[in-house]
Amino acid sequence: MRGIEYRGVTSVDGPIVVVQRTENVFYNETVCVRDRRGEKRIGRIIDLSEKAAVVQIFGNTTGIDLAESSFEFLERPLELRVGEGLLGRIFNGLGEPIDGYPPVISSELVNVNGNPINPYSLDYPRDFIQTGISAIDGMNSLVRGQKLPIFSGNGLPHNKLAAQIIRQAKLRGSGEQFVMVFAGMGIKYDVARFFIDTFEESGVLSKVVMFQSLADAPSIERIMTPRCALTAAEYLAFKKGMHVLVVMTDMTNYCEALREISTTRGEVPGRKGYPGYLYSDLAELYERAGKIKGSEGSITQIPILTMPNDDISHPIPDLTGYITEGQIVLDREMDQKGIYPPVSGLPSLSRLMKDGIGADMTREDHANVSSQLFAAYSKVKSIRNLAAIIGEEELSPLDRQYMKFGERLEREFFTQDECEDRTIEQTLDIGWKVLSSLPREELYRIKPEFIERYLPADSE
Repeated sequence: MRGIEYRGVTSVDGPIVVVQRTENVFYNETVCVRDRRGEKRIGRIIDLSEKAAVVQIFGNTTGIDLAESSFEFLERPLELRVGEGLLGRIFNGLGEPIDGYPPVISSELVNVNGNPINPYSLDYPRDFIQTGISAIDGMNSLVRGQKLPIFSGNGLPHNKLAAQIIRQAKLRGSGEQFVMVFAGMGIKYDVARFFIDTFEESGVLSKVVMFQSLADAPSIERIMTPRCALTAAEYLAFKKGMHVLVVMTDMTNYCEALREISTTRGEVPGRKGYPGYLYSDLAELYERAGKIKGSEGSITQIPILTMPNDDISHPIPDLTGYITEGQIVLDREMDQKGIYPPVSGLPSLSRLMKDGIGADMTREDHANVSSQLFAAYSKVKSIRNLAAIIGEEELSPLDRQYMKFGERLEREFFTQDECEDRTIEQTLDIGWKVLSSLPREELYRIKPEFIERYLPADSE
């Protein structure tokens, strides 16, 4: 049954339609616009004045003219139908099924814009998540409820790494259900197919909810994709008590869509043409993660973004780094050496790692081993720079040992197969094996009792 329809479309500019305002309309309200042939387009109100409402159309505006088009205010925000049938399903960026199956059977509709979580009600993240990837588990540990982005670049294997994390992530020592929500924004068809095939082959698709806004979909759809995905995650986490890992790729495409809409609206641009509210818009998404007191479930986020020109100071990674709790940085030079995953040892950081590792959560020596690996690898980088100037033959014997350590760290610790799932014990044991390349007196960040207990007997 249709509600009251109005005429009064005053302008059409790309995906932006300006209509005459009526009483009792509100920001983010859903609007149905019908063109001259009666075909409907759904949009949302993104700006209001005394006499007009600015509507953002989810799709193209071909056929919408000023004289014959009509519009209807639906008196509700954009909503997602949620239920237990979400798992194993594939949706487009607006939450509509694209897997050939009927819509989710449920009477529960939830506003996709979400509500801010009161910081006071959040539990501090402490529980270690094992990804099976040594470069992450050993040196940049992921903690339940954390926001840990992956900073990548064009052509680097961030999609392969994301798929591996989704396949292998588990909560140590817990039988609690762990499910995934995947949001793809502006991704190519072959990338979308890669994720679907990977999840089907590994048998985890039944635990994954996928939202895909392909590259040929309207760019405006990318704005809603992460919101729909996070709404599904909040339902599974806080209504059903599940532990949810949300992977969002590619946040750069999301920000480009935001810039496109901002330019169309004639807003004053900020850095590199992005809108001045880019920080608050990203925070609105990233802060929908965590663990609420009294709730069994949790949401952990891994946003993926490709840094334009590998520039970590670009506004998107720069602002993301302020909001999130660390970053995993992929390195092009390591990728060219054939190292997978090419996780850069020094720029990568997990700010909550210290609270999720130790004797009761991973192993007693974890913090010491990680600290020593960071310190030694930092020295390796300095020695490599020196060797490039004076030549390796001029290095001291100790410096040569550090060079050998660096090669072993990259070849044995960082490098692993995309199907290799290492336990944290295996990761730490490999770390000790690599550290055995150094003299004992160089292991100054590790307690002596740990050296006696864990260092291989054949070490120098």
